[in-house]
Amino acid sequence: MGEMLLDPTDTVERSQKDFAPRLDSLSGTTIGLLDISKAKGSFFLDRVEEVLREQYGVKEVLRRMKPTVTRPAPEPIRVELREKCDAVIEALSD
Repeated sequence: MGEMLLDPTDTVERSQKDFAPRLDSLSGTTIGLLDISKAKGSFFLDRVEEVLREQYGVKEVLRRMKPTVTRPAPEPIRVELREKCDAVIEALSD
């Protein structure tokens, strides 16, 4: 029985993904903040909201929380954020 040599390098072709379009400005926008239910995430998002309002002129911040960190946000939350917000920030903390 002969030796078998294996090549460990990855040869899978991957397509380039585009980033979401950037907003020209945050001034006057509605920004969604999605808390993924990790410990202390709300403290972090409190500060993010403060900075968005004070330094970037964000008109409104819509905050939602996932019921659990282990699952995707429920469809109604995703739909609401998509329909009402100009951009969404999903954040976690520990």
